[in-house]
Amino acid sequence: MQFKRTIIALTGCLFTLSALAQEKNKTRFGKISPDDFQKTRYELDTGAHAVVLADIGSTEFITKDAHFNLLYKYFRRVKILDKTGYEAANEEIYLYGSGDDEQKLTSLKAACYNLVNGQVVETKMDSKDVFTQEIDKEQRVKKFTLPAVKEGSIIEFFYTVTYPSEFILPSWYFQGEYPVLWSEYSVGIPQVLEYVFNAQGYQKFETKTREDAMKTFSFHYDPKGVYGTSSGQTEHFTMNANVSTFRWVAKDVPVLKEEAFTTSLINHITKISFQLAARKYPGNPVEQIMGTWQQLAKDMMKSESYGAPLDNYNNFLNDIVSQLTQGAASDEEKARNIYAYVRNNYACTDYNARYMDKSLKSVFTSRNGNVAEVNLLLVAMLRKAGLTAYPVILSTRRHGYTNAQYPLISKFNYTIADVELADGPHYLDAAYALGFGKLHASCYNGHARILDTAARAVSFNADSLPDQRTTAIFLVADKDGLKGSLQQWLSYNNSYNLRGVIHDKGKEAYFNSLAKSYPKLSGAEIADLDSLDAPVTIKYDFALNTGDDEMLYINPMLGEALQSNPFKSQQRLYPVEMPAKVAYDYVLNMQIPAGYEVEELPKSTVVKFNDTEGLFQYVIEKTDAAIQFRSRIRLNKTYFPPDEYESLRSFYDMIVKKQGEQIVLKKKK
Repeated sequence: MQFKRTIIALTGCLFTLSALAQEKNKTRFGKISPDDFQKTRYELDTGAHAVVLADIGSTEFITKDAHFNLLYKYFRRVKILDKTGYEAANEEIYLYGSGDDEQKLTSLKAACYNLVNGQVVETKMDSKDVFTQEIDKEQRVKKFTLPAVKEGSIIEFFYTVTYPSEFILPSWYFQGEYPVLWSEYSVGIPQVLEYVFNAQGYQKFETKTREDAMKTFSFHYDPKGVYGTSSGQTEHFTMNANVSTFRWVAKDVPVLKEEAFTTSLINHITKISFQLAARKYPGNPVEQIMGTWQQLAKDMMKSESYGAPLDNYNNFLNDIVSQLTQGAASDEEKARNIYAYVRNNYACTDYNARYMDKSLKSVFTSRNGNVAEVNLLLVAMLRKAGLTAYPVILSTRRHGYTNAQYPLISKFNYTIADVELADGPHYLDAAYALGFGKLHASCYNGHARILDTAARAVSFNADSLPDQRTTAIFLVADKDGLKGSLQQWLSYNNSYNLRGVIHDKGKEAYFNSLAKSYPKLSGAEIADLDSLDAPVTIKYDFALNTGDDEMLYINPMLGEALQSNPFKSQQRLYPVEMPAKVAYDYVLNMQIPAGYEVEELPKSTVVKFNDTEGLFQYVIEKTDAAIQFRSRIRLNKTYFPPDEYESLRSFYDMIVKKQGEQIVLKKKK
């Protein structure tokens, strides 16, 4: 259920599309009329600060010397609706590579149009207003801001980027930070190249077409002489190949706004991306490009920035590993000692790192490193102790899903460790303050890979992670009202979150935050707070002064009621992805204060969600002297597709309303 989403992957040679519409967009650069300024409000998003009138891109294959290059063309026109929308006039174009492998920006032109006394006034951007920022040796960004922008302006720009090889075929995003009236992308692919198409998202396409036509490609190259020197001659050859031109159009595309319980909008935004799978030139064997998981694992483990240092040149680990394992009675004890040492002594400086930036010895001596460095150090130490251990690569929830079919290292951003013990694998993450065999909730994002020779797949699913809280409250009547005692048991990840709160704010501040719901709080304890391998238990006492009122109103949930529905929007265009399965139990035993009797009790109810996928129980009973109450919330899965959103939202609406009901006590006459 975790991966039930709209993603299709098809190779270019098999990708067949039917035309849903043949409408063409007539927007052209510089063609602006006074009528284009008339509309100032768009029903697609009445609160939008800017709206994209047209977003049009295309990629065609061209030749340079003996190779294919790509020519990417991009045009955008935007209407600025208010001052907040001025941000749409800022553009950044990222370019990668260096030397002969450099992506090059050409043909950039941009202009702003305003309506003045019924006439369109054009202000062109000067080329001097384009700035280049060098990020590193392989990456730079071109930045510019459109001039003369004000409320009601129309801005547009056009540029081309030349890609030095066919390896990177530009992706296309149909959704962005502003609503889009027309989004179109086309790409013409020669039959000698095979690409995997990855289409995702929930926006329907207005047009999907494929057209085939023959095209002649001309190549020339310098045949090398002896020892690779130039021959001084140029050879020419031509190749006729069928070119399949694919075209996608989406109209009236809304902004995909981030809402509660979302892993990453990257998973759900409507887009098309591509991966070169094979080259199939006439007269030559098929050249597979994508490779296999086994090859990816082999390459990663050979890399000096990843796996190579795990077993080489790391004798500096001998002494510390000997100390940590001396006297250990089992392999598990060795692993626990090593894990605790790395976790407690090494600070993680970056939780989003695919490779090491410094040597393993530098990590060891500096006592800090990115997540790959910290956990690769852990793997190296486990191996040094004679244990079987491997790195495991995964993608965290905010980074986006990976696809088990395609071995693409760019989709991963995180490393953990796998140590194989007698009772099976144990997955460890020393980058966080976690217990042995525990992972941070961000790691539960589905498919991952163990970097052994088989590149075994493993899955960390949120459905296996409990969001569990059990609360028991006893209220005893005395002369001042009701004295209460609370005991609460938290699941491991909830305990981790509580430890973080107390680490940041302290115990006193935490318990002070509870005083509004639990007045006169005293005797507060948190058991196992410092024991990272165990969940915590919370205990405290409190008192409710009921006074001498004629009527008493008491919410049986006290401070544990769900105060508001986390699902605010009326509709949702993408799935709900909860971080863990919900299991909340609450029990109240309350003595009725002397001199009072029950005037009104909430009604008991039991509601199922999707038959067996969820449950809400609200059960209340009374005797002559006491009230017993139990509330239970269960959600047995974490992934809810868009067509279940309305029912899930209604389910939570019902819970909020029911848990807000009160017991009414009346003074006896």
